[in-house]
Amino acid sequence: MNHDEKTLRQQEIYNGRIIRVHVDDVELENGATGMREVVEHPGGVSVAVLTRANELIFVRQFRYPYKQLLLELPAGKLEPGEDPYQAMLREQMEETGTRGEGYVSLGNVYPTPGYCGEIIRLWACREAETTGELHLDADEFLTNERIPLQKAVEMVLSNEIPDAKTQVGILKTAALVERGLL
Repeated sequence: MNHDEKTLRQQEIYNGRIIRVHVDDVELENGATGMREVVEHPGGVSVAVLTRANELIFVRQFRYPYKQLLLELPAGKLEPGEDPYQAMLREQMEETGTRGEGYVSLGNVYPTPGYCGEIIRLWACREAETTGELHLDADEFLTNERIPLQKAVEMVLSNEIPDAKTQVGILKTAALVERGLL
């Protein structure tokens, strides 16, 4: 069975610095019409940096939509036309002051497929070099934390880490380490 939907009309609602919002009229697979609200986002990258002591490097920062501090793996938004791998290397250095080695792709995460087209590309690596110098954006404030990998897994399972990309990155990294692949 084909579950495609055909766009009949698109109306832009908002076009901002980070997102674009539009409302689409669509033809459903049964011939009826429907409406879809869509948020377009350029996508992002994230990296699980594993230290020699098997600790993951996290960032803790305030996330305005939730009005709370979140513990996350280092991550960032893709700039238009930017190579995701290069963006990940940039974000890793900016947010952790580290460079890695043995990078492994952890695949893609679709955080909210019901209404947003954002794709976050994930990697894991071993920490190779630490400068300790962060290069944050003017409106970016965060602190680094190092947490043992097994404790991070337990934090995911006990709902202490609600961020989707971070949960996926932690669990996939742990699986690779368990299999001797990282």
